[in-house]
Amino acid sequence: MGVKIRKRDGRWYVFVNYHGRRKAKCVGTSRELAEQVRRQLEAKLAWGDVGFLAEPAGLTFEQYSQRRLKQHAEVELKPSTVASYAQLLRLYVLPRFGALQVTAIERGQVKTFLGEWSAKGELSRNTLRLMLCTLRVILNHAVEDGVIDHNPAQKLGRFTKTVKPKHQAQAMIRNEAEAFLTSATEFCPDYHPLFLMALRAGLRKGELLTVKWGDIQFGATEDDSNRYIFVQRNFVQGKFTTPKSKKSRRVDLSRELRRTLLELRDKRMLEAMMAARPSIADDLVFPSKAGTVVDPNNLVHYQFLPCLGHAGLRRFRFHVLHTFGSLLIQDGASLAYVKEQMGHSSIQITVDTYGHLIPGADINWIDGLDHKTSPQQSATPAQLDVSQEESESLEVRAEQRVVQEG
Repeated sequence: MGVKIRKRDGRWYVFVNYHGRRKAKCVGTSRELAEQVRRQLEAKLAWGDVGFLAEPAGLTFEQYSQRRLKQHAEVELKPSTVASYAQLLRLYVLPRFGALQVTAIERGQVKTFLGEWSAKGELSRNTLRLMLCTLRVILNHAVEDGVIDHNPAQKLGRFTKTVKPKHQAQAMIRNEAEAFLTSATEFCPDYHPLFLMALRAGLRKGELLTVKWGDIQFGATEDDSNRYIFVQRNFVQGKFTTPKSKKSRRVDLSRELRRTLLELRDKRMLEAMMAARPSIADDLVFPSKAGTVVDPNNLVHYQFLPCLGHAGLRRFRFHVLHTFGSLLIQDGASLAYVKEQMGHSSIQITVDTYGHLIPGADINWIDGLDHKTSPQQSATPAQLDVSQEESESLEVRAEQRVVQEG
């Protein structure tokens, strides 16, 4: 609680949090100015002057939501999250509530809004849920700012049902993945290491494009288990940001990927030596020809999709290369290990997203019961034989004892 300053993307922001009422303002590139504004606002709060926290009356939902995106979302959230909020607002929320004053939005209107979209059956439940979440988050800020006294979109998740089937993630099966890699060596050999890292290490597109040579621990030998990629960056919406779940992670390096990357590293080190450069640690592993981050759209349209066609495979999204989680599960890896490798925030996400991708996994478990129970069917006769043999042995020993005593 209080007044703080923070630097984001080269600009200074002042954040005020006073008894749940929040406000944020960009004050430019000068830290001194930010400090000055902070001291002024702290003095006002000390005297009980909180007028600067009040929002002007008569704000429409569109005006208020755009202000919150600028003051909060673009400062606190990832660019991809901000883009998602903006798209949901533009496509669904603003056409219905944009012209209304924030104070005029009622709970019944929100229920009707969700009910109409649910009845259409055009959107998945996840899209309906995100749509409601966007509306609810904006109105939560309105409550904190004192614009409204309650959130009319609170606790309405049960109204996000839809008849549209739930989308399930696709994945390459093992044979398709190998066919794709074989095609890459022929069609676009320069991108084969990138595609191999996607399939063998499970890095997402933005994570692949930002890996640097200094992020890779190769280990002393191929048998050294201390070999991994330290994933600590992502590239989304043209900006560098944090990886999945906002946490860095270690992803183990397979032997094949290690060999491929070592070969590529030696080539890059030779090029650096010829240019009188002492190190490549800060160089991107997969740079563009200009040495910058590869354009994600160009990667998909000019390399990935044509490579699929060359391999004779059906059209996948690039994210399908992030299928190594399902292959690990299929090979018997623990869910805890897969969760850590993929950067999921919980094991439940790992199971919900990739568990269904295991071909024949459920039926194989059931068939396995036959093999485990069938030997027990013949166990009873064998036990009877043993019991009979033991009985005869006891009788023999009894007769011997009688003879000895006599």
